[in-house]
Amino acid sequence: MPESHTTDKQKIPDGLLPIRTVASLTGVNPVTLRAWERRYKLVMPHRTPKGHRLYSRENVELIKQILELLDQGIAISQVKPLLEQTPAEVAAAPAAEPGEVWRGYQQSMLGAIESFDERALDDVYNEALSLYPVDVVSQRLISPILRILGEHWKDSDTGIAQEHFFSVFLRNKLGSRMSHINQRSTGPLLLLACVPGESHELGLLLFSLAIASYGYRTLLLGANTPLQQLPAVIDRRSCAGVVLSCTSRPSRGVLENDLPELVNKVAEPVFVGGGYATRSRKKIEEAGAIFLGETLGGSLTRVNETLSRQS
Repeated sequence: MPESHTTDKQKIPDGLLPIRTVASLTGVNPVTLRAWERRYKLVMPHRTPKGHRLYSRENVELIKQILELLDQGIAISQVKPLLEQTPAEVAAAPAAEPGEVWRGYQQSMLGAIESFDERALDDVYNEALSLYPVDVVSQRLISPILRILGEHWKDSDTGIAQEHFFSVFLRNKLGSRMSHINQRSTGPLLLLACVPGESHELGLLLFSLAIASYGYRTLLLGANTPLQQLPAVIDRRSCAGVVLSCTSRPSRGVLENDLPELVNKVAEPVFVGGGYATRSRKKIEEAGAIFLGETLGGSLTRVNETLSRQS
């Protein structure tokens, strides 16, 4: 039975938090928290008489330390020895070699893509997600695979087919996960869309799945969405904020005219991220929107902190 509905909040001792609350605070889903406990003895929560997990504030701080190491590319299997070292030992020790675990995942995933083996591809993705937060998986595994496929599609007689195969896999996988999450979650709703002229929606899908780890629901409109229609959408579905993806050059006048008009018409904060957004930060901020930054992790933090202050 899921732990999210089995612990009566009135019976939780002061200072302890149920697993779903910890997942929302840290972005680490309950499945991953349980795996860290069972397989690596990393975060050991208190248990109720019925076996439900309750986490202390010290547990939450420990999870944040673990996330910092994972963001550096450290394998989850190498985290516990690093946490047990004193600050002096950490300073004196040679730097851990990051990235090896991710190179292994990437090689396995590329092998499955080259063989057009959806089951093997799914196995690699699910294993990574069971041990690492979704934003780390997206940053360390999915984004590099997309880049590799985009750079080397000419090197293979099936390069374009491989790229399409992986893109369809991701859309189906992420879409299914988001549908499941949105049906179960009761958190704030975010409106997600690609700006006019933006046809690449995979980055927005990855963001959608990652922000769901913090308890948000998402209303995903996808590629090439007219910004003029978003205020009417918000009138019909109350949203906590708007997140726009701008990875390539948008249509003429979008950042100069359409974006400021949108910001003026809606009361909710408007966030803009993506590769082209990074090059156009000044225009975005002059329009009154919030620039999300260059990394997925940083974007998630910016959205969550901004909306938490307003709640």
